[in-house]
Amino acid sequence: MTNPEVGILMLVVFLFTILLGFPIAFTIVALSVTFGWYAIGDTIFPLLVQRAYGVMSNDVLISIPLFLFMGYLIERANILGRLFHALQLAAKGIPGSLAVASLITCALFATATGIVGAVVTLMGLLALPAMLNAGYDKKLASGVVCAGGCLGILIPPSIMLILYGAMAGVSVVRLYAAALLPGLMLAGLYILYVMIRATLNPSLAPKLPKEQYDVPLSQVVREVFTSFVPLAALILAVLGSILFGLATPHEAAGIGALGSLLLAAAYRSLTWTGFKEAVFLTARSSAMVCWLFVGSWIFASVFALLGGQQVIEAWFASMNLTPLQFLLLTQAIIFVLGWPLEWTEIIIIFVPIFLPLLALYDIDPLFFGVLIALNIQTSFLSPPMAMAAFYLKGVAPKGVELTDIFAGVTPFLLLVLVAMALYYIFPAIGSWLPGLLYN
Repeated sequence: MTNPEVGILMLVVFLFTILLGFPIAFTIVALSVTFGWYAIGDTIFPLLVQRAYGVMSNDVLISIPLFLFMGYLIERANILGRLFHALQLAAKGIPGSLAVASLITCALFATATGIVGAVVTLMGLLALPAMLNAGYDKKLASGVVCAGGCLGILIPPSIMLILYGAMAGVSVVRLYAAALLPGLMLAGLYILYVMIRATLNPSLAPKLPKEQYDVPLSQVVREVFTSFVPLAALILAVLGSILFGLATPHEAAGIGALGSLLLAAAYRSLTWTGFKEAVFLTARSSAMVCWLFVGSWIFASVFALLGGQQVIEAWFASMNLTPLQFLLLTQAIIFVLGWPLEWTEIIIIFVPIFLPLLALYDIDPLFFGVLIALNIQTSFLSPPMAMAAFYLKGVAPKGVELTDIFAGVTPFLLLVLVAMALYYIFPAIGSWLPGLLYN
């Protein structure tokens, strides 16, 4: 076999092993070392050490454990119930008020934590029973929780954007600015869809009984001020300090981690047990991401040395694709990869294969990164492997079947595709804010 054939074989073997359920981080390192030894001999071992050190000393990646720690602490601060109740009261006059409050709560909480499974699970325990008890359609309620819980992948401060920026050599600050408006646009599309459905068919989202929302305005203001404002202020402080150049991403992540500690203490939910759990989960998740990063760099290096990257580039070049056709093909591949893989594996392992091709089609890596962040939403929402649906099914009340959840997420999946189309047709949605702030 020629070396390019060995490179393609390495990629095929990797896909086969992860489909069998092997741990991805260790699988990619083992395959990289094995095939790398075939390609460059003993030199692969110093390369492994150098890449491991390079990842651990990368300033961009420092923010990942800090943002994770911030998210895990906020998750344990027990403010989700207060936040949902306050937004429910504030949105009482809107069609589908419970669903709208759920989406806003999901967006805010997902932004603060960035952990899809945690947001979907917590909202499944809190908001889903509330909507079902109010007579909401099972499919609509399930779709709202699943779709809203995935928004943290896109809306800054997003860990996915940090990883993409490190892989593509793109400024994380500019990525955050570029992703903010598309993220708000997608959340707005969700809310608009729910309001239209509730208006056209009130039986899907009945109005709450008057006694449940007929409360004095002063109580509504107090509820919003004590639950919504503190969390929103923390997120705005972190995001604003990054966007306006007051702090680097890892400095802002440190501010967020400290703010989450103070917030948990203010709500009297900062316990030693919760603190230890947050530290443990942060260390575990950070280690997984860092070893994936190490493995992906070695994998990409060996893949290129074997000639696999040249085979991929030649294949794309032979098809004479237009930029639009290239984007459609790559996004379709990422969409399909989202069924068996988590977004971390897609970003760290497969996106680097496409990055060298962007210059060939004159595509801005910043635009490509935000488009991928939109597309990654589909990984959690597309049956039959929609992970958000399985997270929700694990905590859903009796009577909510997996088929109901799949049916409920489908309209929101289509809205993601609409958002991707709008972003392609009107790229200024993503480029306007970075241009305003940094040019």
